[in-house]
Amino acid sequence: MTQKTISRDTFRNWLADGEELAVFDIRDPAAVGYASPLFATNLPAEFVESEIGRAAAGLAEKLEKAGRANVFALEGGIPAWTAGAEVSLPTFDIPGVDFSRAVRDEKNTPVISVEELKRLHDAGEDVVVIDTRTVAEFSRDHVPGAISVPGAELLLRFKDVVPSEKTRVVVSCAGLPRAILGAQTLIDAKVANQVSYLHDGMKAWTGAGLELETGSTRIYGEASPAALDFAREHVQALSADDRFPEIDIATARNWANDPGRTTYLLDVRTPEEFENSHLDGTLSSEGGQLLGVAYRTIAVRGARVVLIDDPLGVRARTVAHWLQRRGFEIAILLVDFSAEQLSAVA
Repeated sequence: MTQKTISRDTFRNWLADGEELAVFDIRDPAAVGYASPLFATNLPAEFVESEIGRAAAGLAEKLEKAGRANVFALEGGIPAWTAGAEVSLPTFDIPGVDFSRAVRDEKNTPVISVEELKRLHDAGEDVVVIDTRTVAEFSRDHVPGAISVPGAELLLRFKDVVPSEKTRVVVSCAGLPRAILGAQTLIDAKVANQVSYLHDGMKAWTGAGLELETGSTRIYGEASPAALDFAREHVQALSADDRFPEIDIATARNWANDPGRTTYLLDVRTPEEFENSHLDGTLSSEGGQLLGVAYRTIAVRGARVVLIDDPLGVRARTVAHWLQRRGFEIAILLVDFSAEQLSAVA
């Protein structure tokens, strides 16, 4: 065992000690799949999976020469971690499915089956399906008639896509996590509509022998003044018991430059808004994705997470409402991106 390799037991201790810790799964994305056993950030390297133990140690030594001394490889890699493992191994992050199921069980989130949804559609009932995945995922395939509204956008766009309080709302995703959290977001925000999530989403839809729809058929648009007023009112209900510090750009800059802490500056607006205008040194991290797969972006446990949004702050507060329940240290930075001058964050 080299100086830059740690044992399985040492790694277990590090996962439990509460200190800052970054865990990367450097295998090819095809080998990792939806998530590694650790729910660690996938940072691919050009290594063959069968050589992961040796390759990771070699990468750690190269990084040390580049000035990153506290980099270590897990002896034996993922095969050693999972071999003869207990039923439940410690993970770097809480799996999105586990978290969403815990929310569902705590809140008794209403659910609807694909058979019931199909019956409502066939009967011509007033029901709308909201797909909370990314627009790209929605465009590949979705439940017929659904409208694309990614999770963090739900409250901001809701009034435009569901103008009537009598409309029944069904929240869908590929499986469970984003649908459950999306439905519970609307319920906690006290929307007047009857809201439920679609059990197992598209997986159940195709499992029932039903066909999916493809293409960008119905996608949310620019939020109207009425939608903004609705969002402003209902995000207050959602976050009534939340307490997150609101910081300014100077504080964000100081945190980002602090060598003693890791700080993520994550812009939770849409990718298009980020492309149009953003603070230097920030990452585009679509809020709805953070709700379901935070580990793909937040690679350092124990880091500070700054959620950046426009002055209304609906998306940042929605994401913060759920992420803090997963143990993240959250702060909010609201920025007027229409201003002619924006201070840069190094």
